[in-house]
Amino acid sequence: MPAEVLAATTLTSIGTPWLWASTVLILLGLLAVDFVITRRPHEVSMREAVGWSAFYLALPVAFGIFVWSRYGGTPGVEFFTGYVVEKSLSVDNLFVFMLLLTAFAVPAHLAQRVLLYGIVGALVLRGVFIAAGAAVLQSGTWAFLLFGAVLLVTAVKVLRDALRGGQHEIQIDDLRSVRVMRRFMPVTRDYHGSRLTVVLDGVRTLTPMALVVAAVFITDVVFAVDSVPAVYGVTEDPYLVFATNAFALLGLRALYFVLHNALSTLRYLNHGLAIILAFIGVKLVLHWAHGTWPGLPEIPTPVSLGVILAVLATVIVASLHANRRDAARAAAESPTS
Repeated sequence: MPAEVLAATTLTSIGTPWLWASTVLILLGLLAVDFVITRRPHEVSMREAVGWSAFYLALPVAFGIFVWSRYGGTPGVEFFTGYVVEKSLSVDNLFVFMLLLTAFAVPAHLAQRVLLYGIVGALVLRGVFIAAGAAVLQSGTWAFLLFGAVLLVTAVKVLRDALRGGQHEIQIDDLRSVRVMRRFMPVTRDYHGSRLTVVLDGVRTLTPMALVVAAVFITDVVFAVDSVPAVYGVTEDPYLVFATNAFALLGLRALYFVLHNALSTLRYLNHGLAIILAFIGVKLVLHWAHGTWPGLPEIPTPVSLGVILAVLATVIVASLHANRRDAARAAAESPTS
């Protein structure tokens, strides 16, 4: 491999050992607080959910400003762009969590504990995929082509599902994780608080909580496959990739309760996510091609941020307009009293 190409594939990072250690400690501290909050199961009020959501939205903004002021505008823009991408994908993740909670008939007071398990699982899996992605990128520019192809294939699948009129369908008996667990251990009919197993008649038995947590972990794997290549399309810095994923996932538990009703109104969410994934896939392919043929253009990160924000704004406006149109049509067709 030519020296200039090898240099281009050597990942640089702002993540000093001190910064990594501080970030991980803060992350563990926030997760510990979440575990304390969910230790006593309770239904989450809108006031509580909004308060925590505001906190978890202010946190990445403050961190992004810190990165910008300490390390310069390029890492700052990369962080904010990566965060927007990951937060957008996490909203789709929330929709799947919502369907799983409904399919397993999870009691309202246990929902936040299930979500917390899902977030912890997602963080662990993202960490593994981020490390693997960094190792792959170190091996050569072909990795950008691979990541781009993964995102383009995913974008086609997401768009195809969206055009068919449905986002996701959850059939409990079709979930492989559920079938495997039921094969090896009996399962109780009722929930036993937040416990994953109980002893009944001297036999260790799974609870439905264990099944839904396993199903959530499996969905975490699927989303990690999509999200990590997507953020590597924004920045090649492993630390920023980890930070964007961590900040995007931390606030999901509270955001779920804020957006529970609003999620179903975003009818064009998957259309927008397909466009974003395809755009980043093209960006990665162009980045690979630029290393081989320097005359080909690349897409700057500020342009990526503008495109992603424009797509999300269009999704929201179009969804609200379609909802109002359908409501007006239904009102016009209903018989007058």
